Amino acid sequence: MDITIYTDGASRGNPGPGGYGVVLLSGPHRREISEGFKSTTNNRMELLAVIIGLEALKKDVMNVTIYSDSQYVVNSVEKGWVFGWVKINFKGKKNSDLWKRFLSVYNRHKVKFIWIKGHNETKENERCDRLAVAAALDKANLKDDVGFLESQAEDEALFNSVS
Repeated sequence: MDITIYTDGASRGNPGPGGYGVVLLSGPHRREISEGFKSTTNNRMELLAVIIGLEALKKDVMNVTIYSDSQYVVNSVEKGWVFGWVKINFKGKKNSDLWKRFLSVYNRHKVKFIWIKGHNETKENERCDRLAVAAALDKANLKDDVGFLESQAEDEALFNSVS
C-alpha cells in the first residue's frame, strides 16, 4: 500500500508561536493532523510535520511519498546530510532532538521526498499551510516545544560562559 503525506510548518516570528499541518492520503482514506506551540522555529515545525506524518502510520515498511515545501528538510534527507550528522552525533547541528526522532521512524519505511514550491496552489500543501497557521494562532491550545526550549537554554548557558 502506498501512502502520500503532505506537510507544512509555520511560525509567527522565528522564533515565535508555531504549528504544523499534515495531510495523509492512502486510497480512499484521508487524515489531517495539526498542533501548535508557544515558541519554536519554522524549521522545527517543518521537520515535526514530517515526523508526525510518519509516526501516524500504523504499519512498518510502507512506501511513503512525502511532499514538502521545506528545502531544509528535503535536502537534509535527499542529499544525505542528516546521515553525515549521525556520524558526528549531531555536534553543532540545530534540531538534533527532532532529527534523531525523525531517523527512528524514517528507517521503518521506504520514504521518498518531493520538494514542492510553497504557496503555488498545490491543493494539499495549501491545506497543510492553513492547518499549520491555524494551529500556531490557537493561543488557548499552544504547547511548549520542549526541545526548542532546552536548546535555547543550552545556547544561553554557552553564551554566558564565554562572556
